[in-house]
Amino acid sequence: MVGAGERVKLVGGLPVRSGLAGSPFWGYVLSPRGMAKAKTRAAAIDLGKARVGVAVTDELGLYAHPRPLLDGRNRKALLEALAALARDEGITRFLVGLPLEMNGDEGPAARRAAAFAQAVADATGVEVELIDERLTTVEAARRLRDGGVSGRKSKERVDGAAAALLLQAWLDGRRG
Repeated sequence: MVGAGERVKLVGGLPVRSGLAGSPFWGYVLSPRGMAKAKTRAAAIDLGKARVGVAVTDELGLYAHPRPLLDGRNRKALLEALAALARDEGITRFLVGLPLEMNGDEGPAARRAAAFAQAVADATGVEVELIDERLTTVEAARRLRDGGVSGRKSKERVDGAAAALLLQAWLDGRRG
């Protein structure tokens, strides 16, 4: 039953409740056969020249979890790994970090990220969204350091942590 003032939108021909982020029904599909989890799963990518951080939402789309780093030096293998991730995990949207300049301008790194985002879309058939990633690596390193992770272990984890920060910010923004 849809409550007063609640909006319903159609996704794949089925109504989806929206505007109830705090309710136990948020993120579920209402259908004639009952309630089922919405089939939206996202992954964020923090693109580096050598290491690529990846984070994936949990099955409910509430939290971001970092995954093992991918090798960024072999573009073909990287795209194949992302296509496998999309297929195996049911990813319906990739977020690619867009490293804008501090003044908001698009520099060479941002242009590389935009070209990479298009390559991900072409290789996976999944929607790709560019998302401002300014200072996420700095924030991820700070959080790791504050959590007692430093030195080499921090360097190994910072890209995945940055991808998780990007994804969690996106998830939180969707919930309002």
